[in-house]
Amino acid sequence: MTSTPRRVLLLAHPGRAEALEVALGVADRLTEAGIEVRLPAGDLGETILARHPAVAVHDGDDPAHDVELVVVLGGDGTILRGAEVARGANVPVPGVPLGHVGFLAEAEREDIDATVDHIVGRAYDVEERMALDVVATHRGREIARSWALNEVTVEKASRERMLVLTVEIDGRPLSTWGCDGVVMATPTGSTAYAFSAGGPVVWPGVEAMLVVPISAHALFARPLVVAPTSDPAVDLVPGTEGHGVLWCDGRRAVDLPPGARIEVSRSAQPVRLARLSSSPFTDRLVAKFDLSVHGWRGRSRAGD
Repeated sequence: MTSTPRRVLLLAHPGRAEALEVALGVADRLTEAGIEVRLPAGDLGETILARHPAVAVHDGDDPAHDVELVVVLGGDGTILRGAEVARGANVPVPGVPLGHVGFLAEAEREDIDATVDHIVGRAYDVEERMALDVVATHRGREIARSWALNEVTVEKASRERMLVLTVEIDGRPLSTWGCDGVVMATPTGSTAYAFSAGGPVVWPGVEAMLVVPISAHALFARPLVVAPTSDPAVDLVPGTEGHGVLWCDGRRAVDLPPGARIEVSRSAQPVRLARLSSSPFTDRLVAKFDLSVHGWRGRSRAGD
């Protein structure tokens, strides 16, 4: 009986020479192990990686179709791009960081050889991360529909003018803020924009959504942690001069006029991340922020 060929889709930042060099080495290792390597057409299809003799460039609409993994080499921005490609095909994404602070990656830069070994040996677990659906309307007309793994953000479009927003939770008004914007994030996104805006760090296993105001001029403007079944919404108060911008994962943007309404809910389609190690989130948090744990006398983990 002929076995089904194994395939992976390989993504890297097309403008970073280091990423392309690492990707060439990964492609060599994977093809030597009998795994087909595919690239999406576009920017990567014009790089030296596409000229690798064993790499196939896929120019269809769904480059992740029938692949085992979408392997991403780069920072969280590149991994978010990989998540966009992989989510529709329900394919897991392992990420290898080539940037600085990154929480989506499941390996470290110096562990690339070990990462390839895990892929070849199918030694990985798949973890589902909640995503957010978002719909923006204006005067009853839909003007945007998208999704996010990290966060949905409503921000002011002009530096000179603040936004006036009314935040609603589960169909009831919470508060009206004059502010720079508001972040609505998943636990995965709690260490991204929401963290920079003053929100809490939420462990990935927690089922919740975050609502974090950005520079709000109000006495009550605390970060909120709401149920995953909650439905946050934001109204740009009509009659004000501030225009806004809707961002999804910092990648997809839509202009918002006064009177626009943004509704967010938990997506029925999660993002699947491939876990290549059993390292707990606490260890990753300590490593990424170089936190001091001097004096800890707790139980050592096996192998430490």
